[in-house]
Amino acid sequence: MRYKNFFIAGATGFVGRHLCQALKEKSCNLTVLVRTEEKAEKAISEGYRPHLGDITRKETLKGALKDIDVVVNLVGIIRETSGLTFHKAHVEGTYNLIELAKNEGVSLFFYQSALGADLKSPFKYSRTKAEAEELVRASGIPYIIFRPSLIIGKGDGFTKNILELINRFPLIPVPGKGDARFQPLSVDDWVRCFIRAMEEEGLVGKTLEFGGPEHLTYNEILEILMDALGKRKPIVHVPKSLVKAGLPLGRIASLVGISVPSISSEQIELLQVDNITRTDSIEKQFGFKPMSYKEAIKRALR
Repeated sequence: MRYKNFFIAGATGFVGRHLCQALKEKSCNLTVLVRTEEKAEKAISEGYRPHLGDITRKETLKGALKDIDVVVNLVGIIRETSGLTFHKAHVEGTYNLIELAKNEGVSLFFYQSALGADLKSPFKYSRTKAEAEELVRASGIPYIIFRPSLIIGKGDGFTKNILELINRFPLIPVPGKGDARFQPLSVDDWVRCFIRAMEEEGLVGKTLEFGGPEHLTYNEILEILMDALGKRKPIVHVPKSLVKAGLPLGRIASLVGISVPSISSEQIELLQVDNITRTDSIEKQFGFKPMSYKEAIKRALR
């Protein structure tokens, strides 16, 4: 590894947990951003140095990047809440980290964006990811930006939501036709890409789009997941307008003990749009062949 000291924002999330473990095995020193004392204690028990703070509150970041080589920003939200918007989490948070990184003279800024990030996107999620990318490129700090497709692994939210539907309902409701294509990749392969990016100077200053080795429709993903579970339930396509109209029913169902995955109107629309790049994108850019979705989901379910 060319770098030794990492600061990771988003370390307690799905991807962050896998990355921290991999960097720990490489004998790297990790400072992780946490928002509670409980998470700070857990970080210490796992061998990491915690910093109690929040990237959306600049004043809480003071001292966080002392002696840091690489700032890793994995922070991302998939739906807004009253207290946390896409702009606040993606754009303002990234700006705060960049300003601090400039003052501390870090060697590299890594930003986890997303496939489909575009300043002209109709989706706030994709648009704010692109806005954050622009801040990173304009910062003057050497950078690497990842734009991965759907990341699959133990604990990922996408699979968790589908499992809830499969396990709790006699049929699987799908908003729209379910024919939009995705390119799921294993979190283990994502970590391999990250490690490779830290080892090779040639990837600095690049925005890297990548995904798994297959283009799969949402319907196909459901079929493969049910096969892996050994379950077979009918897939029922529901007009997205009806699903949106029924969003309040999910909150009502939860009051009577029925678990319904939370989904926003924007997420429903994103399920209708292809989220793909070249199927050989990892081989071309990182030099190895990633595992199939079938293998990735088997690992996740183990």
